[in-house]
Amino acid sequence: MTGQDTPDAAAETPASATFRLAYVPGVTPTKWLRIWAERRPDIPLLLQQTPAAEAPDLLRAGGADAGFARLPLDRTDLSVIPLYTETTVVVVPRDHLLTAVDEVSPADLADEIVLHPLDDTLPWERPPGLPANERPATTEDAIQLVAAGIGVLAVPQSLARLYHRRDLTYRPLAEAAESRAGLCWREDRTTELVEDFIGIVRGRTVNSSRGRPTPAQAKETGGAKEARGAKEARGGKPKARPRAGSQPAAGRGGKPNRTGRLGKTGKPAKRGKPRRRS
Repeated sequence: MTGQDTPDAAAETPASATFRLAYVPGVTPTKWLRIWAERRPDIPLLLQQTPAAEAPDLLRAGGADAGFARLPLDRTDLSVIPLYTETTVVVVPRDHLLTAVDEVSPADLADEIVLHPLDDTLPWERPPGLPANERPATTEDAIQLVAAGIGVLAVPQSLARLYHRRDLTYRPLAEAAESRAGLCWREDRTTELVEDFIGIVRGRTVNSSRGRPTPAQAKETGGAKEARGAKEARGGKPKARPRAGSQPAAGRGGKPNRTGRLGKTGKPAKRGKPRRRS
């Protein structure tokens, strides 16, 4: 956050507003979309998929309000919240020798043709294995080549799942470059809706969302707000008040006396000695 919000960022959200969220292949925003629908049913969320390489420029051009992108990326004019790091896996045919191990090492790929697509999201210093004569245009194209027995492919696990085929499988790759996913937006467009979505992604509760009331809270009457505020200040449910005319059953020190009766001073009444019969 830079705090350099535009004047419109602090303005009231118009009734016709929408929130445009971009995401790259492999990222699954379903959980966050569900929470958004619960908290902001008044604001439709428009979801759009974009290639990983194009996500930063899409956000800079104003094509989306925020987006899930692959890291690292050029952060010029962008605010970024790193979310998680993915496991890197090797995609191979089901009858490949590498399926005999639980985890593949770079040494295991020394004699393998490892495909390196042009849209690769892994920040390699040097890809493992032997290079192919030609780089596939996309990760999806590379998957087809693996199925044809032309080579193997190292990708983030989410992409291996996204392009899953019955004739292919994958194994974790040790000591490999890793891809991270993050939430990004233009730093000069940190609007009210962007703040709402940031709160959802970071796991903030409704009451801790930047101190702004939800639509349901905004409709509360003054008395209801005061009652709720007093209850929250006490940290729980209000204590039950004693009924009119009732008397405390405890004597001094909070211990109940044997008779349950109180004297004039509020202390347990003393019992006198029994009279002798004449």
